[in-house]
Amino acid sequence: MTDAYIFDAIRTPRGKGRKDGALHEVTSVSLSAQVLNGLKDRSNLDGLAVEDVIWGNATQVAEQGGCLARTAVLASELDEGIPGLSINRFCASGMEAVNLAANQVRAGAGGAYIAGGVEMMSRVAMGSDGAAIAVDPSVAFDSYFVPQGISADIIATEYGISRDDADAFAVESQKRAAKAWEEGRFAKSIHVVRDVNGLPILEHDEYMRPGTDMQSLGALKPSFKDMGETMPGFDKVAMLKYPHLAAINHVHHAGNSSGIVDGAAGVLVGSREWGEAHGLKPRARIRATAKIGTDPTIMLTGPVPATEKILRESGMAISDIDLFEVNEAFSSVVLRFMQAFDVDHSKLNVNGGAIAMGHPLGASGAIIIGTLLDEMERADRETGLATLCVASGMGAATIIERV
Repeated sequence: MTDAYIFDAIRTPRGKGRKDGALHEVTSVSLSAQVLNGLKDRSNLDGLAVEDVIWGNATQVAEQGGCLARTAVLASELDEGIPGLSINRFCASGMEAVNLAANQVRAGAGGAYIAGGVEMMSRVAMGSDGAAIAVDPSVAFDSYFVPQGISADIIATEYGISRDDADAFAVESQKRAAKAWEEGRFAKSIHVVRDVNGLPILEHDEYMRPGTDMQSLGALKPSFKDMGETMPGFDKVAMLKYPHLAAINHVHHAGNSSGIVDGAAGVLVGSREWGEAHGLKPRARIRATAKIGTDPTIMLTGPVPATEKILRESGMAISDIDLFEVNEAFSSVVLRFMQAFDVDHSKLNVNGGAIAMGHPLGASGAIIIGTLLDEMERADRETGLATLCVASGMGAATIIERV
C-alpha cells in the first residue's frame, strides 16, 4: 500500500457569517475557487496534476447544491479535465474529503488530490436543506431527535460539566486565538480573500472577540433553555431517551458555542512519488483515518469513540499523540474529550478554535488538519490527532505525523 502525504494546506480567514460580514457578497463557488487557485499557484500545479477535487459542505442546496466541487473546478484556474466530487458528512465533511483522498492515494487510485470544503453560512442558512433527520417524523421520532444545542447540554449534564467550566474554556479559546494571530502562527496557511478586482476583502478572522471574559459570558442567557423546557420541549424528548437524567442543565450560549461563519479550506494530498515528480516535498504523512456512528440523540460525543477506534486500529495509545485539534462545536464536546482521555489542555487546541474563530461546517475538518500541521512544525512536534463531532451521531478522526 502506498503512503499518503500532505504537501500543502491553506484556508481563508473566517467571515462573520452574517449579511454585514466581509464575505457575504462572495459566493460558495468563488470562495472555493480562490482556495483551489491558491493551492495550484503555491505548488505550481499544471494540467492534470491531480486526480480529482473532493470538496465537502454540509448544506447542499442553492449555490452549494449540485456538484459544487466540479463547479468550483470550472470556476478556478485548474484544468477542466480535473473532475470534482462533492461529499457531505456534516461538520466533518472537510476532514472526510481529506481522508477519502488519502485512502484513494493509498489504494493507488491516482497520485494526488485536492481535498477540503466550504460553507457560506451567511448565504446558505444552516438547516435550509430540510434534512429528514430533523423534519421527517418517521425518522425524527424513532431517533429521539433533538437540536445540537440540546445535545451539547445533554453532554454537560451527563458528564458533570458546569456553566463555569464551559465559559472558562471559551475564554481560553479566545485568548489563545488572539495570541496566535498576534504572533503570526496562522500566517503560513492563510489565503487572503479577494474581490473580482484582486483587492483584499478579508485578511483576518473577523468573528473573534478577544476581550471576552467570565463576566461578559456570565451575562448571557442559555441559548437552548427555552426550546428545551417550553416549546417545542426537547428536554422531554431527551429524558425519554435518558430517564436517569432528572433535568437537562442548559450551560451553552453564543459565547461558549462555535460561531456561525463563512470559510473554505483545502489540502493537497498525494504520494511521495507524485511529489518527487512535481518537485514537492511532503510536510506530513497521513498515518490513519477513522469514522464512526454514535448515539444520534446525544449526538456530539463522536470524538471519543472515533479516537478510540483510530488509536486501536493504528496500534497507538493516547500518550503517542503530541498535539490535538478537537473541533470546538460546543465547550462540552471538547471538555468531554479531555475528560475521557485525561488530555492536558496545554496539548489541545493550543491556538484556540471554533468558539473564538468560528465553525464553517464543511470547511472545519480541513481547517483543523492544516492548523494541526502548522503547529506541529512550529512547536517541533511529531504526531498529531484531529477529530470532530458530527451531526446525527457520528465522529471522524485523522492522525498525521511529520516527515
